[in-house]
Amino acid sequence: MLQNSYVEDKKMSISEASNTYQVVMPRLGLTMREGKIIEWYKQDGDQVEKGEPLFSIENEKASLDIESPASGTLKIQVPIDTVVPILSPVAVLFGTGFSGSHHGAAETIDPVIQKSQTQVVPKATAEKTMLPTAVCASPKARNAAKRAGIDLAGLTGTGIRGMIVLSDVNQKIQNQPVVKATPLAKLRAAEIGLDLRGVKGTGLRGMVRREDVNRMSAAEPTEQSDGIAKPLSELRSIISNRLSQSWVERPQVTLVTEADATLFVQARQQLNIELGKKNIKLSFNALFIKVAAQTLAEHPFMNVSLIPEGLYQHPQINVGLAVDTERGLMVPVVREANLKSMEIIQNDLDGLVSRTLQGNNKMEEISGGTFTITNLGAYEIDAFTPIINPPECAILGIGRIHQKPIGLDGQIVLRSMVTLSLSFDHRLVDGAPAAKFLQRIKQYVEQPFLWSLWKE
Repeated sequence: MLQNSYVEDKKMSISEASNTYQVVMPRLGLTMREGKIIEWYKQDGDQVEKGEPLFSIENEKASLDIESPASGTLKIQVPIDTVVPILSPVAVLFGTGFSGSHHGAAETIDPVIQKSQTQVVPKATAEKTMLPTAVCASPKARNAAKRAGIDLAGLTGTGIRGMIVLSDVNQKIQNQPVVKATPLAKLRAAEIGLDLRGVKGTGLRGMVRREDVNRMSAAEPTEQSDGIAKPLSELRSIISNRLSQSWVERPQVTLVTEADATLFVQARQQLNIELGKKNIKLSFNALFIKVAAQTLAEHPFMNVSLIPEGLYQHPQINVGLAVDTERGLMVPVVREANLKSMEIIQNDLDGLVSRTLQGNNKMEEISGGTFTITNLGAYEIDAFTPIINPPECAILGIGRIHQKPIGLDGQIVLRSMVTLSLSFDHRLVDGAPAAKFLQRIKQYVEQPFLWSLWKE
């Protein structure tokens, strides 16, 4: 935790305090309670411009660069490798011409843990279920451990809530006994993934030679000796950790239904004829985002998250769309989608998806979601089991829209059908309410004339 010795206990004059900007540990997500400063990009007394990278933090999910919220002369209050509660002071910018931030710089800077102003609904049944958890480690620590062949399960983390961080792995590497080996032996061992600590050297003073490595390799062949192990990228590590966390911690249930999307397809065609005059083309994703947002407004019990204080009811409806990129899966967020028209949602989506594919998203564009949609229809997938994007309550999977014969009014006819798969956190929502939510989405897909009743 933040120590008093890390903060300069000094009184500011009134004129000085009115000309400062208090930099605090930002809150980057609903479940974030604290962050660890791992690097300062500026030194004490440096001039900082608004918007340039100021410091880097590490939380349970990723390492992130934090931009300077204002321009001024920097005074660092918290050193690196320090865990700081959210909204607690970390630095002051002097000469900004105004006071600001989440709170202006006070006369005495006191590192008090500030209680977040969230709307919490107490719920006894929303207590966390004690389930086995995977090893909690930062992406950088996992990559370093993989390269060094270190089992993370044997390490004790010094990061947030016992998370294993890079320094823990480096310490383990330094404490490992040094193996004497020739350069050729080290190269050969790296090629086949062999731990030199288990090889008996026959060279001078027990040095491991290439022949020793080859002999050990021949004696203990592996099924994957011809394969190449490639370390996970930082983004892929984050995705892996989040999905593992979601699957282990959340009792996930998936409901599946099939909807007649014939009128849904026709409605889109008619809307695009009119919007084509503005060079706007509605995608199916934009329509599903609007449908989901409207349904969430009618069923707010699906727009919740579980936090330590209890069941949190989100005041906004922010719908994310899963986007496949070369770097991995990203989820840009359309904020307050229930209050926007389909036209505005499409405009927002065009910009968000474009920046996501280019890797130019701002932090606020890929965070703060309360519900997610994932569409695999382009890959000819019908039903699937989408994994919840934590800390959200549910995710909607959309399959392909295709014609198939069904019975209608005593006749066999071809209709455009779509499969909808809803995965939800059973700790937060029971089966029947979740089924009603999915049923309402189905009704809006099958009866688009109901859209006229929406209030925007």
